[in-house]
Amino acid sequence: MTELTGNVGWLAVIAGAIVSFLGGWLWYSPFLFGPRWAEGSGVQMGTASDMPLGAMAAQFLGLLLMSWFVGAGLAVNALPLLVLGTLAFAVLAYSGGLFTKKSSYARNVDAGYWIVALILMILVHSVL
Repeated sequence: MTELTGNVGWLAVIAGAIVSFLGGWLWYSPFLFGPRWAEGSGVQMGTASDMPLGAMAAQFLGLLLMSWFVGAGLAVNALPLLVLGTLAFAVLAYSGGLFTKKSSYARNVDAGYWIVALILMILVHSVL
């Protein structure tokens, strides 16, 4: 278990999850990819009061786990493993979009978010 917890910067893990969550908020917002992503995903973009809290909580938990993965990988100098793992997540997100018949645009936005999240987490971990 020390491989997963030893030399992990827990402040960076939490901050990485928060920064990536906020990055996702921007990524899926009307300012970037939100409207076309929603159309290609078959969902309606709503107001702040319409936010799916369960989905957002699950997203944050997933980002927290991913940030822990990044922290543990960086602690043992395994950056190539982090990139490989994130590419696997991105391909799985893409394949999930194929199963749910999302547009190619929506699939690319979803897969791209995993790569952006990794970059943000590595930046946070390198600063903290």
